Amino acid sequence: MMNKQQVYEFLRQKGVWFEVTEHKAVFSAAESHEVPMPYPSADSINLFLRDDKRRNFYLITTHAAKHIDLKQFRHTYGTRSLSFGSPDDLMERMGLLPGSVTPMGLLNDPEHKVQFYFDEYFLEEPGIFGLHPNENTATVWMKTQDLIDILTEFGTPVHIVHFDW
Repeated sequence: MMNKQQVYEFLRQKGVWFEVTEHKAVFSAAESHEVPMPYPSADSINLFLRDDKRRNFYLITTHAAKHIDLKQFRHTYGTRSLSFGSPDDLMERMGLLPGSVTPMGLLNDPEHKVQFYFDEYFLEEPGIFGLHPNENTATVWMKTQDLIDILTEFGTPVHIVHFDW
């Protein structure tokens, strides 16, 4: 399980561009709006979800200003009823604490049990994306395609989706 400094080192080893904004711990999208960010159009929200049988887990990442309709998601992607995963599920599947949900946590899921749905919005110019480095005391800004490439290389399927609801 990578901590914040290990995430930074991992990104350096991968040779990808990134910037870091250190900030107070944030536990919700509302709290994150209180923190000045250099790339507000690249700010994200991450939902860790599970189905009603606790068999399938999902990470949905979209722009912080968007609303995800879980019923519409279920209908569109053919899932069972969805609800938020528990703190225990989050720790077991991604090695993360509540408030620190991030696509970087998928690197802690070598069996790829968490399905990743990523908003195509972040592929639009400037193609930059903000995410926690497995801790909620910083935001890493990086190129969206670099994140997709890293996860794909790791073996995590990245479902690029359009959220307009």
